[in-house]
Amino acid sequence: MRAVLALMWLLHWLPLPLLGRFGALVGSLLYRLIPKRRHITLTNLRLCLPHLSEAERERIAKQHFQMYARSVFERGILWWGSEKRLKRLIQVEPRVPLDVIQSGPTILMCPHFVCLDVAGVAVMLESSLCSIYTEQRNKVFDRALRRGRSRFRPVRLFSRAEGVKPIIRAMQKEHLPYFMLPDMDFGIKNAEFIPFFGIPAATLTAMPRLAASTGAQVVPVIATMLPDYRGWKVCFHPPFANYPGEDLTAATLQMNAFIEQEVLKAPSEYFWAHKRFKTRPEGEASLY
Repeated sequence: MRAVLALMWLLHWLPLPLLGRFGALVGSLLYRLIPKRRHITLTNLRLCLPHLSEAERERIAKQHFQMYARSVFERGILWWGSEKRLKRLIQVEPRVPLDVIQSGPTILMCPHFVCLDVAGVAVMLESSLCSIYTEQRNKVFDRALRRGRSRFRPVRLFSRAEGVKPIIRAMQKEHLPYFMLPDMDFGIKNAEFIPFFGIPAATLTAMPRLAASTGAQVVPVIATMLPDYRGWKVCFHPPFANYPGEDLTAATLQMNAFIEQEVLKAPSEYFWAHKRFKTRPEGEASLY
């Protein structure tokens, strides 16, 4: 892993168009070399985008591997690039919502697009934050990741094992926005089967529950790649209106519906290689 980090550090000095093309080449190779992830990706695309032809889904799958590999190598710029370079490469639309963040508890809802780390950096160039953190198995990579994610401002990172109480304290007493990634399958605990592209998906209900208990505003933030290797775009959407309301299931469905519409704008950049439908309703067979 030290060698990989050294390579990432060396490559981050390259102009982004060269680094991005190198990452895309690696992604093309990985598409051929990792059949298990290729199968998961294509299965997800068949389930979620049945209106497309198989050839179109295969094209998106190949692009996804390219985009994902790019995001890994381009992370070197996020971890070691200068603040001036990052501000030049990250296009923020319309702006980091500091007015919302400073007005009270705020949840920044960031779905799993491949360059979601860019969204975190865009926020940290303007504000501290808190988030859930999964400790990496490799300690060297774990330290690099933690340093990279907190080099501009202090960041409070909590483990899932700590539960929600420290997050609420950070939001209410330290006035930190909570950077939340709500769209992965962590099993049925604290989740409900909510349609995602029409397929029942084990979806955490934590976001509407947390918004209800703290009075937090929910601001969706989507990070995507700009065309022609020009950098990244981070779009902060208006806060969800009157959210979550009294029906938490309906609020979770609203969240999934929003993510769906954003996925359709950049389908190759959503994290299809994850088993989004791994957990099935009782009696249903695996989709993978």
